Amino acid sequence: MRGQIILSHGADTGPDATKVSLLAEHAETLGWRAIRPDYRREDALGLAAAVPGRLEKLCATIDACAEPPVLAGSSLGAFVSALASCRRKVAGLFLLATPTAIPGYAQPLDLATDVPSLFIHGWRDAICPLEALLGFAGNRRLPLLILDDDHRLGASLPTLAAQLQLFLDTRA
Repeated sequence: MRGQIILSHGADTGPDATKVSLLAEHAETLGWRAIRPDYRREDALGLAAAVPGRLEKLCATIDACAEPPVLAGSSLGAFVSALASCRRKVAGLFLLATPTAIPGYAQPLDLATDVPSLFIHGWRDAICPLEALLGFAGNRRLPLLILDDDHRLGASLPTLAAQLQLFLDTRA
């Protein structure tokens, strides 16, 4: 096993969502152990109310890993993965369609400064405006790949898999 990757799904989906499943399966073919927490119970509380429970569950999952894992997430899963990197040691952050704030949740997006990170976002993301993430990533000089896609990044699945492979190859 090359390492562990924890993949966090977005709101209104589950651990078997298309992106999370594709990325988990791809990581496993590369020799990584993929873990997909199920946040549907937390998500039933509403977007802002889900964040603390998701964060607690993700931190517990990280604590159960033998070594610091890579965190990957989409939308709310990306937001919580980034916050978790401020609380636990992680090997990297692979973040998709990342919001810089969750309406009703006081803390904005934040991440550990010493963690290798990659943001991937769609030019046509109407749910998480690109401009906010451009500002966040630009202020921190973090890599950001912008694709001709929307929030779901459904037209970019092969690109996401290829980028994950490149990202993981530098973590093993």
